[in-house]
Amino acid sequence: MVNDIRQSVTKCCRGYEYQVIDAGSRVTGRDFLVKIWKMIASVPLAVGVVHEKIPAKTQANIYYELGVAQAMGKETVIVKSPDAEVPSDFIRTEYIPFDDEFEDRFDAYLVSILDQADYYEILGDQLDRDPILAINYYKRAYLIKGDENLKQKVSRLLETSGLEERAANSVEHIAASF
Repeated sequence: MVNDIRQSVTKCCRGYEYQVIDAGSRVTGRDFLVKIWKMIASVPLAVGVVHEKIPAKTQANIYYELGVAQAMGKETVIVKSPDAEVPSDFIRTEYIPFDDEFEDRFDAYLVSILDQADYYEILGDQLDRDPILAINYYKRAYLIKGDENLKQKVSRLLETSGLEERAANSVEHIAASF
C-alpha cells in the first residue's frame, strides 16, 4: 500500500509540475542527515506517508523530517493509511486519508498550497521594513509557484534595503539565495 500511496501522490504532483523526491532517490556520497536537511530546504512541500506496517524507527524518521520541514516554514501534510496511528504530538494535525477520495482531497490540498503562495507574496510585499522576513516569504512563494518575478522582487529588495552592501556570505545573502 505504501507504493500505491507514493504513486498517487506522484500522479497528483505531476499536474502541478512538482517532482516527488525522497532521500533514497538521490545519492550524494555525503552525510545522510545533511542531505535530508538540504532536500527539505529546497522543496515547497513535505509529505509524510504513514502506514501501519512501516517500522517504528522509520516512522520516527518521518515525523522528525516533518518537524524539520515545519521548522523551516515548509508546507507539510501527512498521508495516512486507514489503520495507521499517529503519535500524540500529531493527533491534532490534519492529514489526508488514503482512501477512494484521496486523489481529489490531495489535489484540493495542492490548490490550497497555491493560494498560500499568493498569500506569502502579499506578505512579502507588505514587509518593506523587515527585508529578511519579506525575502523568506518571497522564497516560500517561489518554491511553490516557480514564478521568476519573485526572484526579481528579492533582487530589488536587496538593492533598496541596503542589504546588498553586506558581505556576500552574510545571513541576508544566504537567506536570499534561491
